[in-house]
Order: sequence, then structure tokens, then C-alpha cells
Amino acid sequence: MNKRPASSQDSHEPTEETGREDLFADERGYFAEHVGKRAPLKADHLPGADEHYLGHRERLRDKYRDHGDTSLADYEILELLLFRSIPRRDTKPLAKALLARFGSLAGVFGAPASLLQEVKGIGESVALDLKLVATVGQRILRSELREKQVLSSWSSVIDYCHAVMAYEAREQFRILFLDKRNALIADEIQGKGTVDHTPVYPREVVRRALELSATAIILVHNHPSGDPTPSRADIDMTKTIVDTAKPLGITVHDHIIIGKDGHASLKGLRLI
Repeated sequence: MNKRPASSQDSHEPTEETGREDLFADERGYFAEHVGKRAPLKADHLPGADEHYLGHRERLRDKYRDHGDTSLADYEILELLLFRSIPRRDTKPLAKALLARFGSLAGVFGAPASLLQEVKGIGESVALDLKLVATVGQRILRSELREKQVLSSWSSVIDYCHAVMAYEAREQFRILFLDKRNALIADEIQGKGTVDHTPVYPREVVRRALELSATAIILVHNHPSGDPTPSRADIDMTKTIVDTAKPLGITVHDHIIIGKDGHASLKGLRLI
């Protein structure tokens, strides 16, 4: 897919230092600095337009600062983020367009950068900013699993796997490697496939577990269709890995299948 070149609307322009330690300081200094240098007003540029535009941004920041995230709709959260990427433009229509296209905040942040750029007004720079926010969220979730007994933090496991895999356009096969205390040693993607298939090699799974001195593993893969129901192939492959790992002292705790709206546990379904 050809990417549309980033427009000037996507650029990050520096702002003047106002000298005020304000968490919500923005590009207002730019307008104050250049207010006397503007070209004559055009017919389609009405007096007070900039003031109204900046006032909206200030009100939205005040709302978040004074009342927290629960006071904001999803599109307003996106607006706040887009303020930084797009300094001088009304971002409300763009935020609403993103949600209309991808369905939810999770869908927006989980979407590939190439698909984000299909939304009019989103260039490469803005798309990368949105993906960066998604990456930060994923790293936070993964850090919560470190040095913890994964089996006692199962909801955190599901939240992390959903965040990193639910909106992938292709299947990927991921393994969580655990030590004898069931603490996370490593989280690795072992393979990527098509929209409905990922090649998995049981011997390679077990070999990698031995290399990491893992005594247990959790298998995870996604269904891009959104339906996490395990297929016959999913079940057979899992049983093969269980049978291969068991004689070597490696336990397969579960195989989790992630969909956009939920997940399935083969152990919970008593399929392993």
C-alpha cells in the first residue's frame, strides 16, 4: 500500500517558551508571537476564529485537569493527543473519523500505521505518534507481568495479550516463557502467518523453552476474524506441543486465543 506523504499538518513545529510551568502549555505562544505579523484577513478567515479555536483546546485541557479522564468522551481523549501532533487545526472531526473507522480507542491504537493513514488528515507522522502511545501502553502492561507469578495475575496476562494482538491483521503465534516460580522469563513472537493460519513447529517451541531454561509456557495466538473459537487445527497443534514438552519437564499451562471482542482458553474449555 502506498503511503500518502506527510503534509504540513502532520509536522511538529516548535513553540515559544512562555516561562510558565504549565503542564498543559501549548502553541499559544506561537500565536501571541505572530499576532502582529499576519497577512491581511482573507474573506474566509473571520475575526476571532483563532481565539475560538484556542479557547476550545484550553477548555478541553481544563476539563481533563479538573475532572480527570472519566469526564471525557473517547473522541475527546483522541483530541487531546492529536493537539500535540497537529498544532494548528481543529482535531475533533479527525478524532471522530478515527473512531468511526476503527470502532473504539483500542481499535485506533491497535490499527497498523498504514491503515491509520487511510483516514483523511492522518499522515505518517501522526500515525507514528498514535502507534507510540499504543507501544507505551503495551510496555506498561508487560512490565506488570515481570517478576510476578503469572498464574496469579491471569487478568493481567489477558489484558496484555489482548492489547498487543487483538487488532493484528495477520495471525501471530506468541509464547510466554516462565520459570519454576511461574514468573515471566521472556515474551516472544515465534511466527507470523496469514489472516487465518500461522505455521507452528512444536520442536522449535520446545527447543526455545530449553534454551531459556523455562519450566512452563503459555501459548497465545490471535484470530484476525475476531472470533476466538479454537479450530480443530488449533487443538491438534496444542496437543502435539503438550506431548512434546511433557517428557522434557516443560508444562504447557494454557493456549489462549485472542479475538477483538474476547478470548478463549483451551484449558478453560477442557481441550487440553
